[in-house]
Parts: sequence; C-alpha cells; structure tokens
Amino acid sequence: MTIKDVYAYLCVDDAARAIDYYRQAFGATERFRLVEPSGRIGHVELDFGERVVMLSDAFPEYGIRSARDIGATPVSIHLHVDDADALAARAVAAGGSLERPPTDMFYGERSAVVRDPFGHRWLIGHEIEVVTPQEMQRRYTAELSNGAATAKTNDSGSPS
Repeated sequence: MTIKDVYAYLCVDDAARAIDYYRQAFGATERFRLVEPSGRIGHVELDFGERVVMLSDAFPEYGIRSARDIGATPVSIHLHVDDADALAARAVAAGGSLERPPTDMFYGERSAVVRDPFGHRWLIGHEIEVVTPQEMQRRYTAELSNGAATAKTNDSGSPS
C-alpha cells in the first residue's frame, strides 16, 4: 500500500465565510464545493498554490465539530512561503489574530503564528538559513536550557 497524498481537512463553524477568509488571507482558490439542501457545506476543496486544504461546516450530529465548538485545536497548519512577514500581515488584515509576530527562529525559518477567525492555528514561515538536524537539535537544547524564546545566530551559524 502506498499513501499518495495527505490533506488537511478543517471543520469550521461557517464554511462560506471561511472560504472567503482563506481567499483573502492566503490567496486560496476554490476547486469545488458540495452543499446540502439546508445550505451547510459538506465538502469544499481549496487550492493553496499546489496544495489542497479541504473543509466543511460542522456536523455535530455526526461528531464533526469545529475548533470553536471544542474551544481549541491541537493541530497547526504550516505554510512554507516566500515572505512570512507579508503573508502574516495579509492574514491578520483579513481578520486573523497574530499569536506570534514574525521572528527568526532557531530552526532556520522566519516564522509567525496566526489564528484564523475559525479557531485554526497557522504557522507561516520562510527559510532564512539551512540548518542541519544536528545543529537544529543543538540550538533547540540550548534554547530550552536557557529558557529563551529564540536562539539568535551570528555569521558562523553559532548562537551569539
């Protein structure tokens, strides 16, 4: 057996409004949607560049609840982009809330965290340096040992 694709599938409390937000915030385009007679969206596929995110309205009668319904989300979606600062600003302007401003991180990305109006958490980052897994682990250990929010690096790639 071969897994061919993996898709994020979000449940939201107002899929039509979420589709509009994802268009404005991330430039997503709609592939298609399935709507039940009452108007609830049972399935929609959105193109995020070359990647697809699926979503639906909540269907509590089937145990399908939104992040708002449960009061949290244990999942974050990471968008690897060309300009994290610009996309984070765009997502906030479209109605998201900034949880962490764009910051240079120990793992070689500049990244931000935005919570969308539907309770989902988006990590938005772009590469600022190539970091080996060993160096990343060293920096991670140093960061946790020092209690620092980020490990800054000097020109040699070592913590300063």
